[in-house]
Amino acid sequence: MHLVIVESPTKAKTISRFLSKDYNVQSSLGHIRDLPKRELGIDIKKDFEPDYQILPDKKKIVKFLEEKAKKADQVYLATDEDREGEAISWHLTFALSLKKDKIKRIAFHEITKGAVLKALKNPRQINLNLVDAQQARRVLDRLVGYKLSPFLWRKIRKGLSAGRVQSPAVRLIVEREREREKFKAEEYWTITAILKKQGKTGEELQAQLIKIDSKTLPKMGIKNKKEAQVIVNDLQKFQYIVATIEKKEAKKYPKPPFTTSTIQQEASNKFGFSAKRTMISAQKLYEGKELAGKKSSGLITYMRTDSFNLAEKAIQEAQNFISKEYGTNYSHPVRYKTKSRSAQEAHEAIRPTSLHRTPASIKQYLTSDEYKIYDLIWRRTLASQMQPAIFDATIIDIITQASAKDAREYLLRSRGLNLKFDGFTKVYPLATQEKILPPAQEKEKLDLIKIEPLQHFTEPPPRYNEASLIKTLEKEGIGRPSTYATIISTIQSRNYVTKEEKYFKPQEIGFLVSDLLANHFPEIVDLKFTAKMEENLDKIANGKLEWRPLISEFYKPFAENLMRKDKEVKKYEEKTNKKCPKCGQGLIIKFGRFGKFYACSGFPECKHTEPLKTEEDKEMEKQVKGEKCEKCGNPMVVKHGRFGPFLACSGYPDCKNIKNIEKKTGTKCPECKKGDIIERRSKRGKIFFACNQYPKCKFALWNKPTGEKCPDCQNLIVFGKEEKRVCSSCKKEWKEEDLM
Repeated sequence: MHLVIVESPTKAKTISRFLSKDYNVQSSLGHIRDLPKRELGIDIKKDFEPDYQILPDKKKIVKFLEEKAKKADQVYLATDEDREGEAISWHLTFALSLKKDKIKRIAFHEITKGAVLKALKNPRQINLNLVDAQQARRVLDRLVGYKLSPFLWRKIRKGLSAGRVQSPAVRLIVEREREREKFKAEEYWTITAILKKQGKTGEELQAQLIKIDSKTLPKMGIKNKKEAQVIVNDLQKFQYIVATIEKKEAKKYPKPPFTTSTIQQEASNKFGFSAKRTMISAQKLYEGKELAGKKSSGLITYMRTDSFNLAEKAIQEAQNFISKEYGTNYSHPVRYKTKSRSAQEAHEAIRPTSLHRTPASIKQYLTSDEYKIYDLIWRRTLASQMQPAIFDATIIDIITQASAKDAREYLLRSRGLNLKFDGFTKVYPLATQEKILPPAQEKEKLDLIKIEPLQHFTEPPPRYNEASLIKTLEKEGIGRPSTYATIISTIQSRNYVTKEEKYFKPQEIGFLVSDLLANHFPEIVDLKFTAKMEENLDKIANGKLEWRPLISEFYKPFAENLMRKDKEVKKYEEKTNKKCPKCGQGLIIKFGRFGKFYACSGFPECKHTEPLKTEEDKEMEKQVKGEKCEKCGNPMVVKHGRFGPFLACSGYPDCKNIKNIEKKTGTKCPECKKGDIIERRSKRGKIFFACNQYPKCKFALWNKPTGEKCPDCQNLIVFGKEEKRVCSSCKKEWKEEDLM
């Protein structure tokens, strides 16, 4: 009897169906050993020796696996093929006291019968270089987290944390917010002419002004309404003539198949999925799903990868499928190369284990999230092996002609795009829209219908959303694709940043922590330093560097600086002119678990505290003034908790009644006409706006209503991206002045 150990029960169940009764497949339920939770667990004096312990909730499974291993002829460690999977296998050898001659390490990129059987025929030794790289990462993160976090507790407040990769991520978001705060919008105008071909049935075309007197008009060349009106008045005097017509073929090539980071970015952009939500679905697809009439099988290859590479058999399968379903003229085999220096080309990109298993054919066996992710992977893989889309791009330049010799000359341009061959877009559509221009000839005269001046304002750099943050982290070499979901979850759970309409906004505590680290521990938030550390971890994985000297080189100066800063840096507090009502000493502002508060400077002799009311708090108090507790009749007061402000009975602790505060938008519900539209939060923590008469009225919006109605369809106008006003129904954009 042979014992096969994997990480998850689902994976064990899938693999067991591929093997004979001679194999007993069991799961370790993830990691079984780790550093202790409530202590450092690293002996710095003994060359950073880690003190690994069996996790308390894994003692039973370890005992169970140990008994199975004693009875087995061979123990196959079949954990995932990345560093973390290699480390789990390594930990299993110690926890189960496995003898070297009994251990066989197998790994596979997909959970299919062929891949598993091939792996069993080609076992290998545990790759200690990968284990060391994982150990180095774990030790580094523990040293930074367990040494720097208590420093933040002493200098700001308890419960804060710092991390080797989370802190640079917060820094990126903080710096972007400061760019936005400094930004000053500048006005500029564009001018478009609506023209038509001469004759009763003349077709229309739009052309934008691009040159004046042979000089190219810069983006902000027309700075205000006055300048724009002068040009508009001038343009209305002229005859318009087609000067040149340029036609050329343009190709749009498909993107390579997905890596971990690109699937996270695409799922965020297309579905609004968080990185964590995407990876949960991908994990389930990888481990295997029950399909009617067939044994459970992995539906996609391993989802933690930074390689664009596809196996030759996958490329051949794609060509056969494309030729059969769409025609040989759509087939175009491409072998992608990964630009990242750290990528492992032996690994594959994320792809379906079989392209013949179409999304439609298995939709009924998948959850909604799983289907969306599988459909995305299937289409992207197929598209990557198809011909480019071909467009006919047309540019028509139009000049003005005037009788007066001293008249200015204007050049306007009209662009058209006509899809000639759809290529890969047949399975992976683009957002690009066709714009077909009417046929025209050089020197042809056109009639002017009207001139449209349009006002614009420069916009600040956008806040990061999940897709753009992941893209930046990858570009800067911060963390690894498999860690992005954890990074994003951590910085939100610590309340360093919040997500507002899909975009990350730093909170005051995020600014404070980020600035403190930048001023006193610059290497922790420095992008280049963090990226260099990731490169060194890659060198360890490749056997080019020892892990203990790397840790020592980082830790010694870090520990010395920490001791020095602990003495130099004072605890955060803001002085005020307010006096303590109990002892008369000055009140100072401190940070607590739920934000700022007033505290007596005479602490610990005087322990007086009182809430620091923000303008928002004061506004809330106005809204709830006079509200009584329905249980005891005492007034309700505004308090703050983990999830923000709430109403609590002033009779606490005798009465512990609490209620949510309705954040009103000032807009009446258009559906029931009785309720108010209020701000609410979904189970996933996403903010939306709904009628407070729920469940009687189920009207809801994702965007905050402005209180105005669309002049065209009479539906509510909402705030869109960058505070633009957009109709919630017809999606038309409106200027504020148009709604007055």
